Amino acid sequence: MSKFALFLLFLFAALVIGGGVFLSAWDIPAPSVQVEKVIPNDQFPK
Repeated sequence: MSKFALFLLFLFAALVIGGGVFLSAWDIPAPSVQVEKVIPNDQFPK
């Protein structure tokens, strides 16, 4: 395997692992406003 291909493989693995760590550590705030939407009955199949 060439050095460039090995470098790309290492870079891809680092990005995937780094993204996983970022998403697991990110404290996403919960929604603070309740959303209510009225859907007319005409839109549902009968």
